[in-house]
Amino acid sequence: MEDVYIIGVGMFRFGKYPEKSIKQMTAEVIDNLLADCPVQKKDIEAAWFSNSFWGIVTGQHSIRGQVALVPLGIEGIPTMNVENACAGATSAVNGAYLGIRAGAYDVALAIGVEKMFNPDNKQAMFEMFMSNADVEFIRVVLAAFMEDEKKKAAEAEATGGGKKGGGEGARSPFMDLYAAAARMHMEKYGTTQRQLAIIAAKNHYHSSLNPLAQYQMDMTLEEVLNDRPVAYPLTRAMCAPMGDGATAAILCSGKALKRFTGARPVKILASVLTGGAIPEGGDMDLIGERLSRKAYEVAGVGPEDIDMAEVHDATAFGELLQCEELGFCGEGEGGPFAESGATKLGGKLPVNTSGGLECRGHPIGASGIAQLVELVTQLRGEAGKRQVEGARIAMSENGGGFIGTGEAAMCIHILERVG
Repeated sequence: MEDVYIIGVGMFRFGKYPEKSIKQMTAEVIDNLLADCPVQKKDIEAAWFSNSFWGIVTGQHSIRGQVALVPLGIEGIPTMNVENACAGATSAVNGAYLGIRAGAYDVALAIGVEKMFNPDNKQAMFEMFMSNADVEFIRVVLAAFMEDEKKKAAEAEATGGGKKGGGEGARSPFMDLYAAAARMHMEKYGTTQRQLAIIAAKNHYHSSLNPLAQYQMDMTLEEVLNDRPVAYPLTRAMCAPMGDGATAAILCSGKALKRFTGARPVKILASVLTGGAIPEGGDMDLIGERLSRKAYEVAGVGPEDIDMAEVHDATAFGELLQCEELGFCGEGEGGPFAESGATKLGGKLPVNTSGGLECRGHPIGASGIAQLVELVTQLRGEAGKRQVEGARIAMSENGGGFIGTGEAAMCIHILERVG
């Protein structure tokens, strides 16, 4: 089967762009992509287009990829529309990878575009988050969380202890789920809120070095801890922001690579995708653990071979958990691992040098390819002040949605520097 390479990546700074449409963001990121590699539109043989919420915002539920790409001259080719919650963009990359690996195509496009910031329609913003889970289940869980939070707030006020959670206004129900999972981890392993704040402060530092990050301000540990509470133990600085964005990648076969003089390729050692499960007994599905084992087997490497990683950190707890599930540290050791400085630039295994979802931003249908943009940039040696010296093998983990209490989808990529 064909070897597969990423030879071009495109992205613009994530942020809040009420003036930009999906079509405009698609055009902008395609221009950035084609400026990064010697591929022309006529070379693209197939496309995978990731988007989750265009339908909720404007009613464009179907043929989204064709609607966005055909006006740009990317037409007359197979176009696959991908919706897989937060894992949509890397699911698109996985589709392109499999098409090339099987020999069906030599050059393929994977693209993710998302508009989430909609100040004129807050109900639509709320529905976006709700749709990333079994809506019947999540409404019951959310109601229980809110009732419990009101009870705890009343108890705290009665004893003069203040509030441990909350914050004004609506928030994503997923923050409540992440907070509940974090509290369970704290009770079981002794993980602390301070350790979560260390992770978030580290990511804010990384993002201050990344011109494509939505947040580019460094934050101290104390500033993270003292930021507005969301749901205990999470503060706002530990959680991904709302935003818009687009990302894209060009994949090609080893055979086609010879045609593109001047390309700066990165080899894909593994591209694996799976869905969530609900284990018997009510335990959480350790989807990252089981999928990473498959990825390591396919790539012929182990966690000890990974030089850097981008992991799905919709909250700081997500990074902690994935460091454990991917085998970077032992079960229950994610807090001390972060506290040791291992995951910071200059550490043993830098994680989320882009700033991660917490700081780079999280426009859901585009986030996964943003991870790959960072890894490709690093493996090419083009990351500037945030460069991981000597990086040769890099890994991304991109989770999406909830089924039961675990993630509904996950895609993992392992990449290798060429030359």
